[in-house]
Formats: sequence, structure tokens, C-alpha cells
Amino acid sequence: MTTATTAEQALAEAAMRVPDAIILDLVLPDGSGTDVCRELRTWTAAPIIVLSAIGEESEKVAALDAGADDYVTKPFGMDELLARLRAAMRRVSQPGEPTRQIGELNVDLEKHAVSMAGEPVQLTPHEYALLRLFATNEGKLLTHAVILREVWGPQYGDESHYLHVYVSQLRRKIEPDPTRPRYILTEPGAGYRLVDPSS
Repeated sequence: MTTATTAEQALAEAAMRVPDAIILDLVLPDGSGTDVCRELRTWTAAPIIVLSAIGEESEKVAALDAGADDYVTKPFGMDELLARLRAAMRRVSQPGEPTRQIGELNVDLEKHAVSMAGEPVQLTPHEYALLRLFATNEGKLLTHAVILREVWGPQYGDESHYLHVYVSQLRRKIEPDPTRPRYILTEPGAGYRLVDPSS
């Protein structure tokens, strides 16, 4: 394990020894963790977990949009941090298989077919594109801006209300109880993540 106390040192160390994963504080003495994250993303796909003080919601969202995989809010328990790190590492090592099984939800990426508990689920093209994005980023927090850009294109970058409508429609089709979602979770002020409720 390698540690660094400044943004400059972090980038230098990462360049010399390509890390398997990165835990990055958003507040650094010589710069912003968001800028470090953006720079790292130009050459590495290693998971990046950002650490954020309470009340820095806009900074967390900016870091996620800059390429961070997840964030942990201070104060945090070491078990939570390690669990999020393990989840991020699993996503990186996950093979590009054509089928994603998440709890009872099955997404066949090759056939564009979805089933829940063995029953086929009919989705519109945008609903499927949204679910595909969630499924290929299982456990990862996706910001509103990232989702809108990936599914609808850059012109929808500020249409978060548009996204809420589609997430609601998707929940009605895949959640056992859409009023208490277990698969598509809302991260207030940040975005959504798809999780396996059985894990």
C-alpha cells in the first residue's frame, strides 16, 4: 500500500506504481481531489473511492462526474469503507459476460432480454438502456448527469426530472414493491445505484 499527502504526490506515486484501487480524499493541501480524480481517469480505470466530509454534496457529485466510482462520507466505519472497496474491485474484475444476474433480476445483454424471478419483463428501448447501464455498473453510484449523458445524450444533462420519470417506470416493472425499492436505490442529491438486495 502506498500513501500520499498531497495531490502532486498522489499523481506521481500512481504514475510510478499503477494502483489496483485508489482511496482519495476530496480535500488536499495543494488542490482538489476532484481534479486528481479527473487526471487519473485520463490513464487508469482503477476503482476510485472518494472520502468526503458531511455537507460537501456538490463536491461529491463533481467527483463522481469526474470518474470516481463511489464515495464514503466522514465519519465512516472501516468496515463500510472496505466493503465499498471490495465491491468496486469486483466490478473491475467482472468478466464481460453477456448476462448479468443481480438477485432475481436477469439482464441478457446479448439478447436485450430482461426477466425478474424467471418472468419476462417488457421494457421500452430507453428503459432497457437505463437498466443496462445500471446492470453493467452494479453497486456503483451513477450521478444524474452521467446517466442522462450515457442514455439520452449530452443535451439532456440538466433534465433530472426526466430521469426520475424513467426510474419510476423501471421500478414499477422490476421491483417487488416499487414504493420500497430494493434494487434501484436513490442516493439523495447524487444519483442512483443498482444493488443485489440479497447480498
